[in-house]
Amino acid sequence: MGAKNFDIVISGGGIIGSSTAYYLTRNDERLKVAVVEKDPTYTRASTTLSMSNVRIQFSLKENIQISQYAMEVLKKFENDMEVDGIKPNASFRQEGNLFLIPSVDEKNARMSFNLQQSLGCQIQWWSTEEICKHYPLYNTEGYIGGTFGPNDGHFDAYAVLMGYKRKARSQGVIYIDDQVLSVVKNGNQVEGIRLAQGGFVATPYVVNSGGAWASQLTETVGVALPVLPTKRQIFVLDTAVKPNGPLPLTVLPSGLYFRTETGGVLLLGKSMADDPIGFNFTWDEKRFQETLWPELAQIVPAWDQLKLLRGWAGLYAVNTLDGNAILGEWPTLKGFYLANGFSGHGLQQAPAVGRYISELILNQAPSLDLSIFSPQRIIENKPISEVGIV
Repeated sequence: MGAKNFDIVISGGGIIGSSTAYYLTRNDERLKVAVVEKDPTYTRASTTLSMSNVRIQFSLKENIQISQYAMEVLKKFENDMEVDGIKPNASFRQEGNLFLIPSVDEKNARMSFNLQQSLGCQIQWWSTEEICKHYPLYNTEGYIGGTFGPNDGHFDAYAVLMGYKRKARSQGVIYIDDQVLSVVKNGNQVEGIRLAQGGFVATPYVVNSGGAWASQLTETVGVALPVLPTKRQIFVLDTAVKPNGPLPLTVLPSGLYFRTETGGVLLLGKSMADDPIGFNFTWDEKRFQETLWPELAQIVPAWDQLKLLRGWAGLYAVNTLDGNAILGEWPTLKGFYLANGFSGHGLQQAPAVGRYISELILNQAPSLDLSIFSPQRIIENKPISEVGIV
């Protein structure tokens, strides 16, 4: 492996870890930073198994601001991540996000809409007539309208991850194909890590960006993190009736969501209360047939005829306290930083989170105040209040 000591070790080389490594070495080129990733193919990484969405439609100011920054980054990502004349192709498609609103949710939706507008977001309130004008296949019975974010969209998650990784490496970051087995501490200070393949690496700073596996690492220093690996399934459909053009990510109050993808197919998913906990990557055709398809055909009656092409499963790192990220230094262990519990939002939050964690470690004034996500709230059992989490 070479060096046995680093200024900072990052556990987990997905998009959160790689973004953090990029910002650390961009801000201080002298730093010796190592990223330890057990699956360099990223076959089961949440980064590459997501639907790669970014949106400003949140009801918490900080989450909106995080996404605003992500959109800024994505627009210039290819130029910023150029290395030796090679640019990543982020394929950022701003095809919009549409949230359908029933009358019972109007008050909360109006509050979120007003907050988003106050922060300068391009957000529109559509009547049901407006929705049907744009997307005539939709059946809007039971809804009063929807909110449409024209700048929301999706991108190539793998390309963005590889862009961060390649750029970080060009700035001196070392990637190690291994697993951080445990964090080693001396009193209340981090002093290093132990690797699964053997060996101790000295470092005063460890960043836990382990995604769905995050709690396994915190347990090695006696920290019980309320983050559970939760299976989420995506289904790929070929509908008999095709829309006239791309469909936005359309989100129903039940949590069902779908959008079109390149090649004329439809991607569909839904987070459900009985989604299995654990490291299980099987997908269930029966779930689609019996639960999701009837609901989909209700919103788009023309899709009562379609073909299920394939599916896949990935993991959400679900923060069971409040569904929001846990960011910052663990209060009782100096040098142990958390970037965990994103509950399905980590991909779009990676740019702002990587920048924020790097600023905290380097004792720089944060570009964006994300202290609301401090780990202190885990100790105090004080959840963040936010409505309409999807």
